[in-house]
Amino acid sequence: MISRIDHVSLAVNDREKAVHFFQNILGAIPGADMVDDHLKFRWSIFSLGDLSRIEIISSSGEGSFLEGFLSDKQDGGIHHITVETPDIDAAMKVLDENNIPYFGRNDIGDIWRDLFIHPRDAFGILIQIAQFNPDDWLNDAVKFPAGTRWSVEKSDVGCCLSFANPGGGKVSLQLSRAEMEQLKKDLT
Repeated sequence: MISRIDHVSLAVNDREKAVHFFQNILGAIPGADMVDDHLKFRWSIFSLGDLSRIEIISSSGEGSFLEGFLSDKQDGGIHHITVETPDIDAAMKVLDENNIPYFGRNDIGDIWRDLFIHPRDAFGILIQIAQFNPDDWLNDAVKFPAGTRWSVEKSDVGCCLSFANPGGGKVSLQLSRAEMEQLKKDLT
């Protein structure tokens, strides 16, 4: 039902300070960034290291759905975790069969389909279950061009093998010459 954890979402009062911390200090790479005029919030995805992701959400105007959550938090806090599913309808069926209530069902064509499980039904954390293509939300620097699944870059000491990750982005392995020879033997 669930493929993986996609990201942890942090609701913050000072967006500029949070972006500076994650991007300039921790080296996060910015990805998608949008404002939702209906719910009055801005969200931004950042990639860290081995394809881990965080989302920074902040109010974009008066009446934001985040006002209540942020009202008693000086800097902010973890708002929700997002888990990826290959089939939102199948996920809904499992939740229904197990009497787990959900809310906020959204369909944005083939781009994004999601729902939420309230913290009272999920051990104290808001869970977003979503069906989407992870690469659609990532910076080009952390993913392959469409249709590319792997690459090899030679170096003086061996090579770097990079592979498209099913969860979006790419993962790279540095191989020594000896490891390259062993890989060649294993493949033949």
